[in-house]
Order: sequence, then C-alpha cells, then structure tokens
Amino acid sequence: MTTEDISGTTAEAGPAAVHEQSIVRVSGLRKEYGDTVALNGVSLEIGAGEAVAVMGPSGCGKSTLLNMIAGLDRPTAGRVHVHGEDLGAMNETGLALFRRRRIGMIFQFFNLIDDLPTIDNVALAAQLTGTPTRQARRRALELLDELGIADRQNVYPAALSGGERQRAAVARALMNRPALLLADEPTGALDSHAGEQVMDLLIDLNELGQTLLLVTHDQTLATRCAGRLVMMADGRITGERTLERSA
Repeated sequence: MTTEDISGTTAEAGPAAVHEQSIVRVSGLRKEYGDTVALNGVSLEIGAGEAVAVMGPSGCGKSTLLNMIAGLDRPTAGRVHVHGEDLGAMNETGLALFRRRRIGMIFQFFNLIDDLPTIDNVALAAQLTGTPTRQARRRALELLDELGIADRQNVYPAALSGGERQRAAVARALMNRPALLLADEPTGALDSHAGEQVMDLLIDLNELGQTLLLVTHDQTLATRCAGRLVMMADGRITGERTLERSA
C-alpha cells in the first residue's frame, strides 16, 4: 500500500509524529433521548495520525459518541469539532457534504448496495461529491487493487466473502481521502480469519498516517489496532490508557 493512494496523507502525519493537529475535539458532550441520558459530559481529543479504540458495555454510549463525531446525530449540549470544523454550526446539507468529503465510515454489516457491483459501490462515494464517473471508477479500481480485491471489481456483494465485503467497504470509506476513518465493530460480522485480515488492514492504514477511531467490544481488535484505549460506562469516559500494539 502507498501512503497517497490509501489515506491521502503524508507519512509524517503518522502515529510516530508529534500530534500537532487535533482531528477530533469533543467537549462537554451530552445527548438525551427523552428521559435517557446517552452521553453525559464527554470530552475527547484525537490527534492527527492516532488510532483510538473506544470500549465499554452495550448501552454505555460509545456508538452514540461515534454518531456525534460523524455528524449523524446532534448533541443536546456540548461541541464537536472535526478537522477544524464545528459540526454544530452546519445545517443538514452542510453536514452531509462534510461527511462525504472528510469522514470515512466502516460498519459491522458493510452497508454495500446489493444491486451495484463492487467497483460501483466504491466509486459511488466520490460520485456523490461531484467527481466524474470515469475519475471515480479509476480511483475505486486503484483502491481495490491496493486492498487485494481488484479481481472482484465486477462481482456483486452477495457473491463476495465477508472479508471481501469489508475490504470493499474500507475502499469506499477511503475514496475521498478522509481526514478521519470511523469504524463501528468492523470485525463483528466476520469469521476469525477475515477478522484478522481486516485488523491487519486497519493497522497498515494507521501506519500510513490515517487517523482512526474504533468502537468495539473486541479487546483483541482494540489492542492490535489502537495506540490508545478509551473506556466508557453510563455515558461517561471512565478511563484512558496507552496501548502497545500486540503482534
């Protein structure tokens, strides 16, 4: 994999570098759904090139936090800045465009479009930002080649293995060279072999400078892929620690 093709960043932005730029700054975040408090005073900062894993029991607020950072939901109180932009100052159209251009998302169940072949699933992310179809498909093919599934470009999602589908989803997330890559249980629907492959891929991306935020129940995923672990419970951050990546 090459730095420019995958992340659109430079190697100097990698985890070994000093994090001079904050890609994510969350302050005093609170989210209420009726009488339920999903987030209660959460503050978090993620530097450029970091890989951070958020863990905690079901219902602790970690997926809500991810949705706030992605601009998929709005907080009841507090502020979210991503790549220097205040998400709270954007209207829905602005948020949608910002997500497409600056945030890549990987989901547990892939979220590929069943009636599009792999290359068009990937290219669509760029086409939605106005990239011409030919240019978008060329970029998509480059990414599929980098991720080892170029030979599956014309195959529909139903005929792909779980690991191939997640690689296609990663390629789609990287199409617009996002400042931030968000992954919500990215190995949760995979068998152990495919899960290991996706973990290796996420490690490679981060080593090339891609800023990464993982939400997971999987201790192995967190310790293998992240350099910092954030623990949550009852809508609050309860602790953080630096991780040494396991082999």
